[in-house]
Amino acid sequence: MDVLLLIVGLAITVLAGTALASRLRIPAPMVLLAVGLIASFLPFVPTVELTPAMVLFGLLPPLLYATALQTSILDIRANLTSVILLSVVLPVVTTLVVAVVVMQLLPEVGWAVAIALGAVVAPPDAVSASAVARRIGLPRQIVTVLEGESLFNDATALVSLRTAIAAISGSVAVLTIGRDFLVAAGGGLLIGLLVAAVVIRVRRFVRDPLIDTGISLVIPFAAYLVAEEIGASGVISVVVAGVLIGHKAPIVQTSGSRITERITWNSIAYLLEHAVFLLIGLQAARIIAGLDSAASGLAALGFCLVVLLTVIVVRMVWVGAVTMIQNLGRAPAEREPLSHAVVIGWAGMRGVVTIAAVFVIPAGVPHHDVLVLAALTVVLGTLYLQGLTLPWLTRKLHVRPEDPAADALARASLLHKAGEAGLAELAECEADAPAEVCTDIRNRVEQRDFAAWERLSTTAGEESPSEAYTRVRRRMLRAERARVLEIRSEGEVPSGVIREVLGMLDVEESMLDEGDVAEEVRPLMVATGSGEGGTCDDLRSHPSVPAATQADDLACPECLEEGTRWVALRRCLDCGHVGCCDSSPGRHGTRHFHDTEHAVMQSCEPGETWRWCFVHRVTA
Repeated sequence: MDVLLLIVGLAITVLAGTALASRLRIPAPMVLLAVGLIASFLPFVPTVELTPAMVLFGLLPPLLYATALQTSILDIRANLTSVILLSVVLPVVTTLVVAVVVMQLLPEVGWAVAIALGAVVAPPDAVSASAVARRIGLPRQIVTVLEGESLFNDATALVSLRTAIAAISGSVAVLTIGRDFLVAAGGGLLIGLLVAAVVIRVRRFVRDPLIDTGISLVIPFAAYLVAEEIGASGVISVVVAGVLIGHKAPIVQTSGSRITERITWNSIAYLLEHAVFLLIGLQAARIIAGLDSAASGLAALGFCLVVLLTVIVVRMVWVGAVTMIQNLGRAPAEREPLSHAVVIGWAGMRGVVTIAAVFVIPAGVPHHDVLVLAALTVVLGTLYLQGLTLPWLTRKLHVRPEDPAADALARASLLHKAGEAGLAELAECEADAPAEVCTDIRNRVEQRDFAAWERLSTTAGEESPSEAYTRVRRRMLRAERARVLEIRSEGEVPSGVIREVLGMLDVEESMLDEGDVAEEVRPLMVATGSGEGGTCDDLRSHPSVPAATQADDLACPECLEEGTRWVALRRCLDCGHVGCCDSSPGRHGTRHFHDTEHAVMQSCEPGETWRWCFVHRVTA
């Protein structure tokens, strides 16, 4: 009963803390960490001991798996060098530098203990990096590097810690250290590949979303435990399995299974990610109470601050040096901005793994209480100092997040290509399906396609056709749902039928664009076009012209002649003809292409310079 009350209390505190953080516009991890710190000193709050087993076997596998499922293999491959240097080499460098500093300040602890503390404070936390990065909207490349680093660096640090702990109780040969790294990395990789292969094969025969989701809940723990049982890295095993399974999900899973699994893991990750920060804060009183009363408080604090400073400086120097070396062999246009390196270096927040791992160090080593306090100082110092100042730093360095207009442009282009593939398949099915059915399907595909293009600034300030559809259909669904509930109250229709119909209405509503367009203003997005979606010979031979500054000076002459109203305007880059977009009733821009075969058009909306090639079906 006590455990159940504790779990419920933690969940309620997490939900209340995240809601408060949202109102205060402060990152939720920082609020929950402060709540935990204060609560740990309150006498009526039960002591929550965050043991290494609880973290390494209970919290770490699902957290890593939830992140790995959303991680792109292609993104990691594109940034593989940076990820390896940060997740493998940097933890080792940090471990050794911290060990040297510890030996200078507390030589009596010995090299094994110093290396153990270095391994404890070396790995930035996956949860911390993701939480802060999502909150402030860092560029996609930076987020990919941080998440890729945080997925694998725990394995490097934990293997180093395991070796150091073994050295505390006896001697460890250099060959033994190398063998441990190979077994941990290679074994974890093999187990991860094996688990992924088995799950992918089994899922080809599973069509029930509930069974499929049940399998998903077992995967991270099975991968972690099997790897640890043979002395390999459970972290690497979980991450490899998660990345591969997530990559193959669109092929082997049903759509229902993917939706159910995504919602399930998003909920699990939301609760665990925030609970981790609350649990870290709850350790403060226990750690401080464990300090040796004979120890000098100021001396211990000074030692902890030096370790914190060392961790921060090593990362900043390493990331800056690596970036400058890598830029030497690149063309100026391909060089990574130093501002990105500063942000990556500053985003080195430590978290729950550091707190849990420090208790793996035997309690009998000299100055154990000071070592534990140093780990807590590094976690709190990096989370508050770096986590709270990272948004300010990104603004000062003018590090801009991904342009939503560019994403909207790429999304529209991708949906357009997908729609073309679907319509080509529809053409082969027309002989076996009624003509009116094929017409309805074609209209629905075009409506989805048009809605994607309308998310750009082409209809800023007024309601687009897709927004009008969403608004009207949402009102209709509310009326339909209300009527079904009235019928339910009469008790004449079986409850199973009622649930099924309500579920159908919910699914249809979930397919509508998010947000009530009647109640919120759609943000202005100006798609300038910088190569998203590909390029071709026609686009290269038709560079963009200066963007329009006022839409009032432009018009579609065919729409004016026909007495219709356009949604957005497009300019032909061959002859300058201005015609309306495909969301408009006349579709005169596309009609102009069919009449003249002029390949490239450009948006005429204010500020926009993106182009579309009718021949090769790509944007730029």
